[in-house]
Amino acid sequence: DPMLEDFRAVAGSLTYGAPRIPIVSTLTGEQATAERLCSPEYWVEQVRGAVRFADGVRTLHAQGVRAYLELGPDGVLTTMASDTLAAEDQPVADVVAGFDAVAVPVLRGDRDEQSAIMTALAELHVRGVTVDWEAVLTGGRRVELPTYAFQRRRFWPDGAGARVGNLAAAGLAATGHPLLGAAVGLAGSDGVLLTGRLSLGSHPWLADYVVMGSVMVPGSVFVELAVRAGDQAGCDVIEELTLTTPLVLGERNAVAVQVWVGSADESGRREVSVHARSAEAADEEPWVEHATGVLTAGDRAAVSFETEVWPPRGASVIELDGVYERLAEGGLEYGPVFRGLRGAWRGSEGEVFAEVVLPEQVVSGAGSFGVHPALLDAVLHAVPFVGLDDAEGGRLPFSWGGVCLHAGGASVLRVRLVRTRGDAVSVVAVDGGGGLVVSARSLVLRPVASEVLAAPGGGRDVLFQVEWTSSVGLPAADALPAAVLGQDTLGVASMLRAGGDPVPVHADLLSLAEAGPVPNVVLAEAVSGRVDGVAESVHELTSHVLDVLQGWLADDRFADSRLVFVTRGGVVAGEDGEKAPDPVVAAARGLVRSAQSENPGRFVLVDIDDELSSSVLAGVLASGEPQMAVRGGEVWVPRLARVTPDSNAGGDVRSWDPEGTVLITGGTGGLGGLFARHVVAERGVRRLL
Repeated sequence: DPMLEDFRAVAGSLTYGAPRIPIVSTLTGEQATAERLCSPEYWVEQVRGAVRFADGVRTLHAQGVRAYLELGPDGVLTTMASDTLAAEDQPVADVVAGFDAVAVPVLRGDRDEQSAIMTALAELHVRGVTVDWEAVLTGGRRVELPTYAFQRRRFWPDGAGARVGNLAAAGLAATGHPLLGAAVGLAGSDGVLLTGRLSLGSHPWLADYVVMGSVMVPGSVFVELAVRAGDQAGCDVIEELTLTTPLVLGERNAVAVQVWVGSADESGRREVSVHARSAEAADEEPWVEHATGVLTAGDRAAVSFETEVWPPRGASVIELDGVYERLAEGGLEYGPVFRGLRGAWRGSEGEVFAEVVLPEQVVSGAGSFGVHPALLDAVLHAVPFVGLDDAEGGRLPFSWGGVCLHAGGASVLRVRLVRTRGDAVSVVAVDGGGGLVVSARSLVLRPVASEVLAAPGGGRDVLFQVEWTSSVGLPAADALPAAVLGQDTLGVASMLRAGGDPVPVHADLLSLAEAGPVPNVVLAEAVSGRVDGVAESVHELTSHVLDVLQGWLADDRFADSRLVFVTRGGVVAGEDGEKAPDPVVAAARGLVRSAQSENPGRFVLVDIDDELSSSVLAGVLASGEPQMAVRGGEVWVPRLARVTPDSNAGGDVRSWDPEGTVLITGGTGGLGGLFARHVVAERGVRRLL
């Protein structure tokens, strides 16, 4: 077998500094003799007896063995050997016989044999085991390592802009920008659309910007995108730019970015917006707006400050020791690329001066940007020194005003920050020679909301739930022309008649259609008889409601009318203490909600109690709300609300009964196994099914 011959060659290349490798039996847990191994009785016992693997490992360890190489289909025994040594207070890291103890598998189920065996040899080598590399790497040669410390210097081009492909063939124009790959003019207007793609693979420096544990696209990136879009549209001033939704990057997923610039109005102002979504998203998946603002031309205020003497005369040094550690405590964890703040000083009039430098890892790409986002973001690291109250934690840019780029490609900035009003500051930045680079009339920073960053996508996937609220106003309305469908067991017709208008009651849709013009509002009851049990009642009521829904949609005579399903006890909408909903009525309501989603504006759901009045009902029917509930004369409506982590972190936690049984579905899978171990170790559960 050629593979066996290769394996023998590799095994022969290992030297342990001992004359031989002892053979330890897992039947006895002790060193085996040749006579015992050649006995047929031994192998019968080996099949029938217990496997004393742990005893065998302990015996090897006692004999000074510190290298364990598993010749098996996967790495199961390697883990068991390491656990055995650790359990005997014999850590694998013990240094004996000149090298650390090491346990590695030769074969792995998740990779090919050649990669697995070479990885095993490399692991043995770096852990002190002598490997005859000349036997393993036949034909190789030795090279000397440099005598100086490793210095990493990147020679390959960065950014997506280097891989633009044939954009002209697609009707697009290249932008030459690292963040935006293409631009196209919009037909029928003088608007512009710029597109790009962001990921940690194409822009690895973004991984150094972590907010509340999530890698987020910095606000300075949106400023850079707006500046480039302004250049494309002939606008050189960002009049305003508001960051509406954080853009969170996944570890492997890329996001597609669109920068839209609208047509110029009479004053030359253009709206701008930045949208993004997953690069692998289907066409029907919506784009999320992350920034919106206004671009304009002209009005570039000639702002600057004195830099012939640096630091400025009379300025006092601000101590920067621990500044990034304090920012990390507030949720802003900056990696090396974004740690550009080199010095800060407080001026005699309360202003703050700072010097920021673009780190070496990305300085070669500075010329491709207006202002490299890492450099512009480093300017903001000095903002806390102007006197903003940071008691609520870290702050992120929220709104920019009057931003002008005066010169591009800077790698060093000297900055003057002045607090203007509230939590806003003005920014003026020059290069090392005093040349104006960028200025902002106003920059507002706000504390970051941790729940918005809870999921990849910057809040797009944050969990929401339906909450009923009574904070809704009803329009003042007279009784509407209406009709009632069915038996009117809830007395809705008589209630509406109290308003003065006749309200006919029709047994079915056919009699309603034949009676003449169909009124704008038709009310149909969905109530439970509960005669034959819950299951039978659910089938009966939902079948009836389905017939009404299908009949209503199939007849064009009802096209201009709304069908209002009136229920009682079908939903919990009011204050605490309300009874659980009737499952029969709730099932019918769920069916109607499905019909509402497929046919917007055609159906309405109203759940009532015993205190409904004609005036409230008239307001409900005139409100235009698709779902409502009336409790004690008060109207409740459902609204989506973000689910936030429990703020009462120190409160009661649900206890797990250690004598009870926890049922885990899919418990043999990877996640099920992890969960099983978790509930045992962390919750004290002792019985699992």
